[in-house]
Amino acid sequence: MNYKVCFIGGTRYSWPLNHTQEKKFRELSAARELFVIAFSSNHFPRSFKQYAHFYLLPNLPTAVLRYGLMFTIGSLLAVWLCLARGARIFVAQSPYEGFAGALAKALLRAIGKKTVLIVENHGDFEEALFLQRRVPLSWLYRSLMHRIARWSLKRADLLRAISSTTRQQLERWVGDKRGRVVQFPTYTDIEKFLEASKGIKENKIYILYVGVLTPLKGIHLLIRAFVQIASKLPDVSLKIIGRAENPAYAKALRELVAQNGLVERVSFLEEMPQEELVRHMCSCCVLVLPSVSEGLGRVLIEAMACGKPVIASRVGGIPEVVQDGVTGFLITPGDVNTLAEKLLWLLTHPREARVMGERGREFAKNFFSTQEYIRRYEELFTKAEQLLKGEAQ
Repeated sequence: MNYKVCFIGGTRYSWPLNHTQEKKFRELSAARELFVIAFSSNHFPRSFKQYAHFYLLPNLPTAVLRYGLMFTIGSLLAVWLCLARGARIFVAQSPYEGFAGALAKALLRAIGKKTVLIVENHGDFEEALFLQRRVPLSWLYRSLMHRIARWSLKRADLLRAISSTTRQQLERWVGDKRGRVVQFPTYTDIEKFLEASKGIKENKIYILYVGVLTPLKGIHLLIRAFVQIASKLPDVSLKIIGRAENPAYAKALRELVAQNGLVERVSFLEEMPQEELVRHMCSCCVLVLPSVSEGLGRVLIEAMACGKPVIASRVGGIPEVVQDGVTGFLITPGDVNTLAEKLLWLLTHPREARVMGERGREFAKNFFSTQEYIRRYEELFTKAEQLLKGEAQ
């Protein structure tokens, strides 16, 4: 018997799913029935089936409201999915969504229904929020967050990390005497990027950033580095693609560009469908991810699959992906001068940059595969089933 699985997370989904989401859930749902509790892409709740059964909460304007909704309605939805639809394995995207799963588990246990909770760690759940934006009464907010995370992790039966760094963080909080922590990377539609790169004959002369616009990602550092090299490379431009998760920060980035007279050379593009994003990625000279904190940096793997050299901060799981001087460059977070230096070198040494990109493509092909991702999740679910059946200690 394959037990049904309910994913609980803060991801925003719309109908129909984008290509990558569709492929992920198509593959995951081949062996078992899946449910997803997450958020819609707008302020309206939504329910639909596309391989998995999606129950989407309204995307309220602040994190406090969204988590309040997840902790209440999300928990009750999880209880209902267990009792009415047979979901017995809960997979929470972080220790914070894990609170909803842990509360549902406790409520179900009170009526004699056994479930298993898997809590995942996709990034620095202790500090990432405070690196993204200024938080009023941060000491109080931090204390509350840590209490929630501790409560969730204490009640987790299994844990999943996406990198060595996120694994070490989990082990620091819970230890791993019983081998509860497993590690495998987040989903990447690697085949799509590998295939797309074959159709690109030549690069256009631009630097690319892809990701949300928050201080955590260090985009202001990239702009300052571009300011340093702009006069030396008058034909080079910079593209910044992503959602303005922090509107005040996004406004400050545009002001920084205007102050340095680079409005004509720096473009800000909204979040876009992956098919369009792939074309931008395949056409750039280099992708830069100057984050001050990062779980793994999936966008780096995608760019490498497109045959592009990358420059990224030496934080989190990034050193597991980028080999310094071989597939790209690693820099100390916040080091604008070194970032400018590495950008200038790559843009003035196109042959060497191309070789780096080719090495990165080979790495990406071996680092991630959809089949291996599905296999590792099935192993995790099998462990959960053993716990449900009482076969594991």
